[in-house]
Amino acid sequence: MPVMKGLLAPQNTFLDTIANHFDGTHSNFLLGNAQGRQGYPIVYCSDGFCELTGFVRTEVMQKTCTCRFLHGAETSERVRQQMDKALEGQQEYQGEVCFYMKNGKPFWCLLDIVPIKNEKGEVVLFLFSFKDVTESYGKSHQHSNRRGVEATGILLTLERGRTVLYHLTNQFSKRGKGKLPTSVFQKPSLPEYKVAAVQKSRFILLHYSLSKALWDWLILLATFYVAVTVPFNVCFVSHQDDTDWDSRSTIASDIAVEMLFILDIILNFRTTFVSQSGQVVYDARSIYLHYCGTWFFIDLIAALPFDLLYAFNITVTSLVHLLKTVRLLRLLRLLQKLDRYSQYSAVVLTLLMSVFALLAHWMACVWYVIGRKEIESSDPVTWDIGWLQELGKRLETPYINSTMGGPSMPSAYIASLYFTLSSLTSVGFGNVCANTDAEKIFSICIMLMGALMHAVVFGNVTAIIQRMYSRRSLYHTRMKDIKDFIRVHRLPQLLKQRMLEYFQTTWSVNNGINANELLHDFPDELRADIAMHLNKDILQLPVFERASRGCLRSLSLHIKTSFCAPGEYLIRQGDALQANYFVCSGSLEVLKDEMVLAILGKGDLIGADLTAQDQVIKTNADVKALTYCDLQHISVRALREVLGLYPEYGSRFSSDIHHNLTYNLREGSEAEGLTRFSRSPRLSQVNVCLFITILQMGITMTYQSATDR
Repeated sequence: MPVMKGLLAPQNTFLDTIANHFDGTHSNFLLGNAQGRQGYPIVYCSDGFCELTGFVRTEVMQKTCTCRFLHGAETSERVRQQMDKALEGQQEYQGEVCFYMKNGKPFWCLLDIVPIKNEKGEVVLFLFSFKDVTESYGKSHQHSNRRGVEATGILLTLERGRTVLYHLTNQFSKRGKGKLPTSVFQKPSLPEYKVAAVQKSRFILLHYSLSKALWDWLILLATFYVAVTVPFNVCFVSHQDDTDWDSRSTIASDIAVEMLFILDIILNFRTTFVSQSGQVVYDARSIYLHYCGTWFFIDLIAALPFDLLYAFNITVTSLVHLLKTVRLLRLLRLLQKLDRYSQYSAVVLTLLMSVFALLAHWMACVWYVIGRKEIESSDPVTWDIGWLQELGKRLETPYINSTMGGPSMPSAYIASLYFTLSSLTSVGFGNVCANTDAEKIFSICIMLMGALMHAVVFGNVTAIIQRMYSRRSLYHTRMKDIKDFIRVHRLPQLLKQRMLEYFQTTWSVNNGINANELLHDFPDELRADIAMHLNKDILQLPVFERASRGCLRSLSLHIKTSFCAPGEYLIRQGDALQANYFVCSGSLEVLKDEMVLAILGKGDLIGADLTAQDQVIKTNADVKALTYCDLQHISVRALREVLGLYPEYGSRFSSDIHHNLTYNLREGSEAEGLTRFSRSPRLSQVNVCLFITILQMGITMTYQSATDR
């Protein structure tokens, strides 16, 4: 497929931004819905939080972000009240809290609450950050008296700083120059939950820009210049005694080409590229590592400035001319870029003809070297009948000895090129012919090569193009059909962009190959094994652990892949649910009445539990993509068919699916979920000792802050 620009649609990368700003120090955080009416339910929890507390994601989702399921005997009542006050007032908060893991083990953490706003300035989410500080406290700190240092502890707690905010921004500025500012630090900006445009440095060059395309064509011309001049200088100039024809005659152009190659290396360190996932990489460090691991060393060797030796009047030998042949490594870069030029048939034919002419030029250089060796030989027979001597006699400039006389260099090169082209395209005309054994052997080789070039370049140009670019031809055919469809039906620009981007992305994933059609003629056993390998991620979910291998094989044959672009709705509220979806990559959000109910990431399962009756399942919310998402799904109808074939697993699946769905889209599941959470033993215990734990939390926080002092 032709080189694409990559995936360029604006994405809501809030989730990735939060994770990246933690920088691996502690990625234990929750996101709560700030617009909820039922206790600010949790819409996302990180893997680090699950590892810290021992809970799995499905046990945490949709519980209140006050984290009452983590409260215990040592949890301070005062801190609980402060958390509730911060949530109600949509304010920031920081404090030290004693929480309890799922197994009942207590741990101390530094809790940060940060309100997150959208592009309208409305608080839509709460960010809860949990930094484990248990190691800094001894057992004596947890059971000693904390009441006497409450006031001092509060001041120390405030002095600890805004940990999460500094991780998110890490920036400060002064409010004036040359005088003491009112506040040394400005308040760091808060992250926003919105679709953000791509942020890149102005010094980063886009790989699909017009300026980069023009630069690539300039480098292509410079590469052909190198491919022509380097063999010419090695073969002709190094054997020429005429001082008017030496390497210094092209010193300016050679140095200019070297400078172009060096500048190209610098630009490649600042040029974006498309990753294997189709995303455009703008990060300077990633670009640096990618270029160093691909073409940097080849480009560096090819850009060594040998011609500076001439510029500084340094005497060089013929060995330097041979060293300059390393510049031909730049031709390898041409092979890399042939893919982008090959979509134009005229360019393909031009490049093929250019390669043919370049081959003739190289053969002409070798033919001249053979003639020179015959002149320099001590055999008087070969010395007098060589093609160069015959040419000199016809031009009345015969060789007197190996260093004097002979035709001029332009005449010798034109005669050499004339001979090689006539030998490659036909059998020659005899006016320049091979006389010595070495010349005849070379003529035989060049005739065989000419026959091959006829068969490859001239006789089978159409076949080569069809064989090499059949997939590209299919791509362009389908793309043209889509554009014709858009033009005939006059679709708006937004729909046009969505159609084109979806087609390009799906093509980049499967290269236009329909897996179902491709595997249709294979045996069922082989198709099932291939399907299980392709869908191994979704089949490793806990809900399928108890399924037999036969059941898994049947399920794998019904699993399909799909793709969703940023801003597109995967499911609409009130629609009939057609499938259960597994998120392979990307992130989505669950919306209801423009409120975020859940944020889904890699490894999440979304759908609905199957009802006992074969009835239509209506969805209770919208599911919208935040970034580019790769999904796997199995239709509800196919799932019921397979479970009907394996009834012993069907009953187990119906009970387990409740605990494995990150969010249940079936209408009425919200009320059931709230009832189930309210009946949790942990929540019942919290309700009993609610007042005591909140008070102890405040005492614990102030005492430990004083201890740190």
